[in-house]
Amino acid sequence: MLQKIYSAAVIGLSAELVEIETDISSGLPATIIVGLPDAAIRESRERVKSALKHSSTQFPKSRVAVKLAPADLPKIGTHYDLPIAISILLSSEQLDFDPKGKLFIGELALDGALRPVPGVLVIAEAARERGFNTIFVPEENAYEASLISGITVVAVANLGAALRMLSGFSEIKTFQRQKDSVEEPQPVTAWDFKLIRGQELAKRALEIAAAGSHNVLMSGPPGSGKTLLARALASILPRLSESEALEATKIYSISGLLPGKQGLISSRPFRSPHHTASGIALVGGGADPRPGEITLAHRGVLFLDEFPEFHRDVLESLRQPLEDGIINVARASRSVLFPAKFMLVAAQNPCPCGFSGDPEKTCVCSPTQFLRYQKKISGPLLDRIDLHVEVPRLSFEKIEDETELEDSAAVRARVIAARKRGIARAGKTNSEMGIKEIKEFCRPDDQGLLILRNAVGSQHLSARSYHRVLKLARTIADLDDCPQIRMNHVAEALMFRPKSEV
Repeated sequence: MLQKIYSAAVIGLSAELVEIETDISSGLPATIIVGLPDAAIRESRERVKSALKHSSTQFPKSRVAVKLAPADLPKIGTHYDLPIAISILLSSEQLDFDPKGKLFIGELALDGALRPVPGVLVIAEAARERGFNTIFVPEENAYEASLISGITVVAVANLGAALRMLSGFSEIKTFQRQKDSVEEPQPVTAWDFKLIRGQELAKRALEIAAAGSHNVLMSGPPGSGKTLLARALASILPRLSESEALEATKIYSISGLLPGKQGLISSRPFRSPHHTASGIALVGGGADPRPGEITLAHRGVLFLDEFPEFHRDVLESLRQPLEDGIINVARASRSVLFPAKFMLVAAQNPCPCGFSGDPEKTCVCSPTQFLRYQKKISGPLLDRIDLHVEVPRLSFEKIEDETELEDSAAVRARVIAARKRGIARAGKTNSEMGIKEIKEFCRPDDQGLLILRNAVGSQHLSARSYHRVLKLARTIADLDDCPQIRMNHVAEALMFRPKSEV
C-alpha cells in the first residue's frame, strides 16, 4: 500500500516539501533509498531498523524501496528518520492513519527515542504556508516549532509514542507555549559604558553607530580599550523588532545554534570570529550551503578584532554584503541568498608592533612593514566604513578618575529614540537608505552644504563617501532630535572620515 508521508528539506532560509513513499516487494531482503540522499540518510536504514525493533514493530524481511521526491533535490540531514519509519510501517500495513495535513521530522536513536534536529523553525513555517495543519517534532524542538502560529505542534518523545498517537491508542497532545515578548528589559551585561574610563570620542562614535547601524573602525595601541568598547556596544543596542527576531531565530535554527527551549532571539547578535577564520566561515557555503558569521550577525554586530590580521581575500568578501545587505552563495547545483544586514565593528593596531604614533613607546616597525600592514585593508573596504576613530592610550589620571560616568541605559535610550525617528521617516535605519532616500531626507542646510562642497574638494571624497557622510550626518541630527541637518552635524560626520582623505 503506497502512501505519501511528508517531510521537508532546508534550503538556505526556506524549506522545500519532500514526499516519502515506500514500496515493499518480494525478493532478497534489501533496503534502498533513492532521491539523492546523503550519507546520513543512507545510514538511516540501520537507525530505523533498530528503532522499529524497540517500538514493538517489525522491519519488513523483504525488498524495501524508499523514494524521496522530488528526485532531483539533494536531501541532507537526519531529520528524515521519523517519516521514513512511519512510511515503512504504513506500507507494511502495521500502521493505519490518514497522513493528509501532517508533516514529520526527527532523528531516531537506536532505542526509538527522537533526537532534536536543526532547521525546525524554517520547516514549520514552510509547512504552514503549504497548507499543513500538524507537524510532529522531537520534544526538544517543540518550543521552536511553536513560534510559528497557525500550525499544531505535536511534541514526540519516541517512535512508540508517535505510533500510539497516530493509531488512536493515545491522545494527540499538542504543544502550547506562552507568547514571547521582545520588549523585555535589556539584560545586564558585563560591559557597561560607565565602566569605561576616558575614550569619550570612541564612545560617541559607537553611540552614533548604534543609532544608525553604521560601520566603525577603531585604531589604537594594544590595551587602549578597543575590544572593551566593542563589547560594550551590545549594551546600547535596541532589542530586535518582532520581524527581525523571527528572522534571526530562523538563521540560528538552521545553523543548529538555537537551544531547545529558546524562544525568539530578542537581543541583537554579537559575533566575534577569530582572525584565522576562512572565507567560507565568514561568508557561508559548503556543499550544503549554510550561513557564515556574516549572516549569523544579521541585524546585529560583526566584530573583527585584529582587522588587518584577517586574510585579505576574507576581508574583501565583506565588500558586497556591506553594500547590498545580502550574500549570494553560488554552487554548481543552486544558489542560495542569505541576509547580511549587520554592523561591522573592527579594531586594529596602527602598525605591526602597535605603537606607531604613540607618545610614550617607540615604534620598531620598518617603513616597509608599516606600509604592508596598512595595505592589508583595501581602499574600497575602508570606503564602506562610516566612522574611523582613534582610541589612544589612557593616562594614569584617566584610569583612576572616579567621576561618575553615564551608563549604557542612558545612552541606549537616546539610541532607541534616534532609531525610531529614522525608521519612522524612511522605513529603515539610516545606514540602509538608498540614493532616493538620501536625496529626500538628507539635505543639509546652506552652511552644511558649503562644508560638504569644500570637503569633496579638499578630502577627495568619492561619491560613496559623500553619501555615507550625509547618512552619518542624518543620524547625528536624529540624536539631537533635529529635523534639519545642520552645519555642526556635517562637521562631526566629516571628523570621522579616515585621515588619509584629509
